Amino acid sequence: MRFLGNIEAKTDAKGRAFLPAVFRKVLQASGEDCLMLRKDVFQKCLVLYPESVWNERIDLLKTQLKPWKQSHQQMFRQFVSEAEVVTLDGNGRFLISKRLQKIAEIDQDIQFIGMDNAIEIWSPKNLLQTLKPEEEFGIEFENIMNADDAL
Repeated sequence: MRFLGNIEAKTDAKGRAFLPAVFRKVLQASGEDCLMLRKDVFQKCLVLYPESVWNERIDLLKTQLKPWKQSHQQMFRQFVSEAEVVTLDGNGRFLISKRLQKIAEIDQDIQFIGMDNAIEIWSPKNLLQTLKPEEEFGIEFENIMNADDAL
C-alpha cells in the first residue's frame, strides 16, 4: 500500500470529508475498509491509518513497552485512547470528529498528504508552517542521502 500526493479538499458543515479517489483506489485494491484516525504524535495534523497498518504500529509499540511499568502503560493508553475508528460511507466520505478538528486546527479547508502507508490530514496553514523552503529541503535531502559518503 502506497499513498502518494498532496490533495486539497474541504469538509462540510458536519465535519465530513471525501477521501480522495486516488487514495480510495489504493484501499480498495488492498481490501481495506476500516480506517483508524488519530492526531500525529509530533505534528498538528491527523493521520489516517488503514486497519492493517494501525495494527502493525500497535504491535511495534507494544514491543517497545513493558506492560507492568506504569509510565509505559500510560503511554500506550494515551496513544490508543486518542484513536477513532473511521468508515467510509457509500460516497467515500468520513467524519472528522469535532475533537480531532480542534486538536489539528482544521476548519473547512484541508489537505491530504500521502505518506506511504498512511494519509495525513492537515489544515493548510499548519502544513505551510511545517514544510521547508525548496532550497533548504534540497540541501537537507542531499545531506541525508549522502550521509554514508562521509564514512
